[in-house]
Amino acid sequence: MSFFDNLRKPGSLAIKPQGSQIRKEVIRTSPVSASQRRITLPSKGSLNAIPKVPRQLNGGPRSREVGLKQRKQDDLTPLDRGKNKSRKRPSPVQQRLQSSSQSSDSEGSLSTSKKRSRSSKGIEPDLKRRVRSQKAFAKDDGLFDMVHAADIASLDKPNQFTPAFGGSAGSVETLLLQYPSASQQERYNLVVPREHDEFKPLDEIIQVIDLVSRNYLPSAEIDVFTDDTDGILRRLKRAIFRQSVQEFRDVIQEYNGIITRRRLDGTISAKLDSTHNLELPLIERLLTQTYSRTVSPRVKSLRQYENGTDNVYGELLPRFLSQIFKDTKLRSDQIFVDLGSGVGNAVLQAALEVGCESWGCEVMENACDLAGLQEKEFEARCRLWGLEAGGIHLERGDFLTSASTGKVIQKADVVLVNNQAFTPELNNGLISLFLDLKEGCQIVSLKSFVPHGHKITPRNLNSPVNLLEVESKQYWSDSVSWTDAAGTYFVARKDSTKLRSFAHRMS
Repeated sequence: MSFFDNLRKPGSLAIKPQGSQIRKEVIRTSPVSASQRRITLPSKGSLNAIPKVPRQLNGGPRSREVGLKQRKQDDLTPLDRGKNKSRKRPSPVQQRLQSSSQSSDSEGSLSTSKKRSRSSKGIEPDLKRRVRSQKAFAKDDGLFDMVHAADIASLDKPNQFTPAFGGSAGSVETLLLQYPSASQQERYNLVVPREHDEFKPLDEIIQVIDLVSRNYLPSAEIDVFTDDTDGILRRLKRAIFRQSVQEFRDVIQEYNGIITRRRLDGTISAKLDSTHNLELPLIERLLTQTYSRTVSPRVKSLRQYENGTDNVYGELLPRFLSQIFKDTKLRSDQIFVDLGSGVGNAVLQAALEVGCESWGCEVMENACDLAGLQEKEFEARCRLWGLEAGGIHLERGDFLTSASTGKVIQKADVVLVNNQAFTPELNNGLISLFLDLKEGCQIVSLKSFVPHGHKITPRNLNSPVNLLEVESKQYWSDSVSWTDAAGTYFVARKDSTKLRSFAHRMS
């Protein structure tokens, strides 16, 4: 017995509904056939029992994002961007390597980094959230598998890197950098890239130290690192400017000693235990480290997609995802689901930034393989930084037919669907899937599942979109990987109030 049969009152009329009102996009596909059902008017009862709209999908691979375009990153300023409208869009790799805490090798970039860090905020504090990983601060966290910076930037790739402090091309200086936890140190080769958009080990060292000082130590101790005259960051930049490898090594040793002492005396643990949310620059840095060590070296595999199908790839960038978490008020005791999760970026960020249980489902094999690599490296990075993330679950398969995804979708609080390039058939199938969502669940999409100006009428009474209340929002430029332009996204909430009210008036 259907939902409407359960809710009908004696004497109510049977009405033949209009077909599904899904808006067709520019992408042209063969129309989907679907049988229509006769239903009777509802009264009170469980809306989750609405019969799903039958569908016949092509069964092609699904992915939530679109338009990866690779290029070599240039040095255009925001002013230059306005002058050069035809420039290519940076790839997700290059955008992530240019995080908000990015600094140059020159001494003059430190003050800019400070201003940027202070003005960048993550989500609002969640008092239930605990950010410190007790395991990472155990007396001896031991060794674990991870991709060191030295593994991706070395003189073994002479066409990509050269010695940072001169010397012969066959020898390279190596050092170890201490993170805030009791975990192992990271190994860095002191090299510089030949191309501007390649990984920069010296820049990352400086960024890590800057973020540790601002997020793991009391404010009274930050000047030891950030003083413009004699702080650790200034002296590191001075050593690079003077091309003095010994001076650079000495400052790193001093930093390592300070961080180790502050961990042993409990200062760092106390700071983290009083923290209930993470600053966005720290989130971006950890995610960028993960991405650059796993996805970046294999990014060419993501270009293997077919235009005009659901099998396309692109990325929502960290600041846009952070805005989505704010807009939906996602909390650490809730569940986040990404349908078409690609290499897992949104799943990892939700687990780190919010601390919630985070799920993703992806069908593209190459993207799934990279997501698995990211998940493993992400766990290692969280241990280095001493941070506790929410549970991560990455599923491989079609989200319309995956049994595990079907179960978790019923408990989800926020569902992300980047349907920018999805076919109308797939969007139609998703709307039917949304019938299983609980009341109040929010759906974030780049194209609305509710047609503009949609109203409930007797002819469309059984349409699943009647259960959704949608609001349009704007995202800023540089928020997605396939365009510089700003755009619109949509937040829909499952809310049966209007449908119940209309059905009550009709009956």
